[in-house]
Order: sequence, then structure tokens, then C-alpha cells
Amino acid sequence: MKQDQWHHILGRYLRQHLPSGAVFLGFAVIFAAIFRLYDLETEAVLYAAGLCLLFGAAVLTVHFIFYLKKHRERMRILKNIRLLADELPEPETLAEEDLQEMIRELKTLNEATETARQTERRESLDYYTTWVHQIKTPISTMKMILESEDTDEHRELLAELFRIEQYVEMVLSYLRLGSEHSDYVFKEYDLDKIIKQAIHKYAPQFVRRRIRLEYTPVDVKVLTDEKWLLFIIEQILSNSIKYTKQGSVRITVTPDRILKIADDGIGIAAEDLPRIFEKGFTGYNGRYNKKSTGLGLYLCKAAADRLSHKMSAESTPGVGTVISIDLHTDELRVE
Repeated sequence: MKQDQWHHILGRYLRQHLPSGAVFLGFAVIFAAIFRLYDLETEAVLYAAGLCLLFGAAVLTVHFIFYLKKHRERMRILKNIRLLADELPEPETLAEEDLQEMIRELKTLNEATETARQTERRESLDYYTTWVHQIKTPISTMKMILESEDTDEHRELLAELFRIEQYVEMVLSYLRLGSEHSDYVFKEYDLDKIIKQAIHKYAPQFVRRRIRLEYTPVDVKVLTDEKWLLFIIEQILSNSIKYTKQGSVRITVTPDRILKIADDGIGIAAEDLPRIFEKGFTGYNGRYNKKSTGLGLYLCKAAADRLSHKMSAESTPGVGTVISIDLHTDELRVE
């Protein structure tokens, strides 16, 4: 224990026992006064007082050692409260027994609340999962109808329908990320195949917006979860398409396995850049566009953190944005 902490505990101990010390001094004054009235020798009085002080100091020292030991034990339990909540030390006073009873009651209430919260969240996830699968049927039907005739109007409607699909998937991803029960499958995947899935999904949007896509296939294996990495890449491509009026989107992978997605879009204001991964933050572009939810990049960052991938962004307003995903895993190995 640090020296300042030790003095702090000693000070608390002395303040706690200040009434007892005052009573002891009161007794000493009374005895000294009585001895004085009976004309006892001063040496005898001082000798008795010295012995009492020595005995009191010895008792207090031993008591403080046990006091400090109990304090450290309580701190150990506090640091591991989830595991050691039932290992409270035996109460020595009625006050300690009352406090421990309150702790146990609060623990019971907390467990009941947590169980109810998990049940509610699980039911909510089940409901929205069912809702997503049900709504996909009319979406697919509308898509088939619109694809049956190639007109400008139908292409615009297909683009809007594609956005609806994105928002539907985002709802499910949002709930799954907040769930304590993960569905991650970690193994080595071919990065090129994951990227091509995202490109295939967004190819019609690139064509419709007349945005050039630049990508050279790579032969790289990454340790990740395919579904969630694909979700991250798709969200980044969606943003690139949304905020790029003309130019290109470039997907590259560096030798040290850093995936970069760069665009020639409107860019991000310098003051907004540090906050783009915050939940609900839309920044200047989002307020200008009035269609941003502030959830896309937040979900990407949350998913990347779960996968142990680092995400970062660089941007220059009017020039474009580069989103980087660090996929290298020096310490993780597949057995």
C-alpha cells in the first residue's frame, strides 16, 4: 500500500476512535484530580499514567493492524465484487451485520432486475429478428416487380428499396451488437471473397451514381468473423456512395493487412472527425444531408472492437475520406 494511503487510513482510524480516546482522557483527568486531592506523590501518578498510555498504545496498534487487514480484505472483495459478493467477512458489530444484510438485499434486487432486463432484451431481439425476416418477403416481392421492367422510375424505386433493406439490416445488427450472446465465428477467411461480396451488393449503386470503383484482388488471409467484417465494409461503402457525387472509391490492402477504403466525397470537417464513431453523432454532413442516423460508423466501430480490429479515419473537406481497418493479428493464432 502506498505511504499516503496508509496515512489516510490511519487518520480515518483515529477519527473513528476519537470518542473512545476522549473518554480515556476524561478518565485520566478524573483519576489525576482524585490522586491530587489525596496528596499522592506526583511520580506515582505519572508512572501510572505512563503505564496506561503504553498499554493503550499497544492495544491500539494491534487493533489498527487488524483494522487495516480487514480494510484490505474488503477492498479485495470490492475489486472482484462480481465473483466474491458472497464472501463478505464475518460481521463483528451489529452495524456491520445490518450493512451486510442491506448489501445482500441489494444484490438480490440487482440480480432480479438484471434477469428481467436480459429477458426483455432477448424477447426484443427475437421480435425484431422475426420482423426482419417477415419484412424481407414484401421487399423481395417489390424488387421482383420493379426489376421486371427497366425504366428510370423503377431504377429510382429500386435504389430507395435498397436503402430500406440497409436500414432493416442495421436494426438487427444494432440489437445483436448489444446482446451478451455473441454469434461470432472466428477463423481465417479469404479477405478478397469478403470484399467482393460487398462490391457485388453495392455494384448497382455505383452504376446508378456513376461512381468509379477501383479494386485489385488480393491474396490475403485474415483472422476475423466473416459476417461482421462484411457488415463493416458494406457500411463504409454505403457512406462513400452517399457522400460522393463524382469521382471514385478505392479499396486497397497494405502489406501489413490494413484495409483502406478511400473516396472522393465531400469529406469530413476537422472538428467532426474525432467524433464520427460516436453513437448518434451526425456532424455537419449529417445535418446538411438530413438523412444521416449517426449509427452506421458507430456500429462499424463497435463491431470492429468486438473483432479486435482497429478503425481510424482521415479526411479533408472537399477532397475525400479514407477509412482504415487494421486487420493484422500478431498475437492471435488459429489452432
